Amino acid sequence: MANAQSNHQGITDPVEKAKALQKQLRLNDDQTSKIAVIYQESEQKFDKIKAADHGNTNKMLNDIGPLRTATIKKVKSVLNHTQTIKYDDLIKQSKGSNGNGWTDGWSSTASNN
Repeated sequence: MANAQSNHQGITDPVEKAKALQKQLRLNDDQTSKIAVIYQESEQKFDKIKAADHGNTNKMLNDIGPLRTATIKKVKSVLNHTQTIKYDDLIKQSKGSNGNGWTDGWSSTASNN
């Protein structure tokens, strides 16, 4: 499963991120479309936070917490029970691997460095 997380590292397009999640969680097309919309909305909100914080990483980490939490909740609302369990595992893996949790749920652009 650790390999699954790295399959979408560096993907910035919300639709492509949703497709990567589709493969990992075996989502149907309707679920994938809904998650793509969630990712698009989150990306727009993230861009606003990034602009407002002028690239200050510490401030951004603090400010994106509520966005990340809301995005994860929205994604889970689209998933069935089995998919939710797998998604939780992906979140734990991504947060543990890079320590910042940026990849867990809405942005798969963080690296594993």
